[in-house]
Amino acid sequence: METYRKQRRHAPAGFFAVEAAGLRWLAAAGGVRVARVLAEGPEFLEIERFAPAPPSAAAAREFGAGLARMHDAGASAFGVAPDGWDGDGFIGNAPMTLDPEPSWGHFYAHQRCLPFARAAHRAGGLSSDELGVIESLAGRLDAGDFDDDAPPARIHGDLWSGNVLWTPDGVGLIDPAAHGGHRVTDLAMLGLFGCSHLGAILDAYAAESTRLPDGWRDLLDLHRVHPLLVHAQLFGGGYGTQAASVAARYL
Repeated sequence: METYRKQRRHAPAGFFAVEAAGLRWLAAAGGVRVARVLAEGPEFLEIERFAPAPPSAAAAREFGAGLARMHDAGASAFGVAPDGWDGDGFIGNAPMTLDPEPSWGHFYAHQRCLPFARAAHRAGGLSSDELGVIESLAGRLDAGDFDDDAPPARIHGDLWSGNVLWTPDGVGLIDPAAHGGHRVTDLAMLGLFGCSHLGAILDAYAAESTRLPDGWRDLLDLHRVHPLLVHAQLFGGGYGTQAASVAARYL
């Protein structure tokens, strides 16, 4: 087996340990191939390396159906950390809280939208007016306006196309920010920066899943507010304006 070793000197406490726990938790769900953890330490993580292959519609359909099954393995609460980890996590290089919540709207407002919007505002990546838009959206989220009856899903949490690797044996996943969340969050992330055969993935997912809310495709941008705020915090640029523009559609 070929391996890949990630290293970071002076990594924050738990940086690689929470990722390793997330990989194991997602792999235990079945449904989608997840990179195996081979070794870990405070400043490194060694995982299985996937051989590359061209994307295909058949692999996309298999991945979409498998992702639904992975999500349906479930989690005990929204925001809960993966099994084997007790503490907060990271999305990219940004710290991210992992506190269990009974409702998705409250969790998304108070652990995802507001903290990252305020951090982006402090960093100059979000204007005061744009912060106000995010705060207004948080009010609707907190009121439960976007909650549904689906239980918490076991989600990857950072499922942009760079973490979806096409192999000779189908799709393999790497680099999770795994937690108990809403299944639409992963679907939204897939389309944030483009993904090969996205339509086939989403169609196969919808055919497999019985847990998607009505009108879920209209909610994809709602679930993109958080990752856009992460980018606004870390990179600035136009990500803050984009996050506020997307959020305004749901006011």
